[in-house]
Amino acid sequence: MSPVLETAEHTALRSAVAALGQRYGRDYLARVAREGRHPDELWADAAKLGYLGVNLPEEYGGGGGGIAELSIVLEELGAAGSPLLMLVVSPAICGTVIARFGTEAQKRAWLPGLADGSRTMAFGITEPDAGSNSHRITTTARRDGEEWVLSGRKVFISGVDIADATLIVGRAEDARTGRLKPCLFIVPRDAPGFSRSVIDMELQAAEKQFELVLDDVRLPADALVGDEDAGLLQLFAGLNPERIMTAAFAIGMGRYALARAVEYATSRQVWKEPIGAHQAIAHPLAQAHIELELARLMMQKAAHLYDSGDDMGAGEAANMAKYAAGEACVKAVDQAVHTLGGNGLTREYGLGALITASRVARIAPVSREMILNFVSHQTLGLPKSY
Repeated sequence: MSPVLETAEHTALRSAVAALGQRYGRDYLARVAREGRHPDELWADAAKLGYLGVNLPEEYGGGGGGIAELSIVLEELGAAGSPLLMLVVSPAICGTVIARFGTEAQKRAWLPGLADGSRTMAFGITEPDAGSNSHRITTTARRDGEEWVLSGRKVFISGVDIADATLIVGRAEDARTGRLKPCLFIVPRDAPGFSRSVIDMELQAAEKQFELVLDDVRLPADALVGDEDAGLLQLFAGLNPERIMTAAFAIGMGRYALARAVEYATSRQVWKEPIGAHQAIAHPLAQAHIELELARLMMQKAAHLYDSGDDMGAGEAANMAKYAAGEACVKAVDQAVHTLGGNGLTREYGLGALITASRVARIAPVSREMILNFVSHQTLGLPKSY
């Protein structure tokens, strides 16, 4: 398959997901967030139609596709105004890591539930004092007989309140070198010593953000996902899909905002012609469309590389896609709000809240500056600044 042209199956998937998204839309998601609920109805319908696990292996109840298909699902739901943030975390990161590196027992325990939406999993990597520097992660995992004991803190972890477990990135001591290396553990929501507190965000979203404390959380040996000595490989197997899916989230949001602006510019008439006839309105919207399309091409390339097993190539492309989509999304939202003038800040039109939401794609899961660092030394071979 060409990395830049979609198959007929992909086009059909886009249309079907778009139809589902339009049945819900921005008003539904805004209402759910205001009521302090979760988008359970949309999640259940997406599950019934097989969209949640489209990237997971067929033998465990998934659709047998890849991140290319899952990114289409998230983008189209976002373009309809009702994206599901937990798609980034549960099937894309956690499902991928377990499918690629989990034991047979872990796959049987988790993948069917992640695929049919009956179970969800959160992902915990970010820490208060580590930020973008994952080498400074201080959550430690030590062996105690047959068990593991985890201690540490995590911050800005999405959806922990609804997740059955959280895939926690900790660091364990390498018996040969004495150095700490990353390892991934499945921590059940009700594990003794595992507590959470909600972070008060300006962002109005159904999915809440949490700070987690792991106070000597005891886990059985089979809580470790994959090989203790391949932690970094396993970690990046989850982070590349996360970047690709964040790009899909951003592109969907940008498309939603742009469509509202075009609709408004076509019908709003102050002088003789609709305002969209004026180039000062039309050209920035055309530019926003071009930049969103370009970002999607890089996202498709990244998904293609990842799904075909090229982890190194996918790493570069996933970072570039996330960067391009974040920039395109912020610009599209800004231009959409500006096109509507005062109406762009009213609750009726629902664009003002996207000003805050669009920033997320520039900040998380990795800042645009860290992506520029990655490209400058990994791609261009420039010396490191840190």
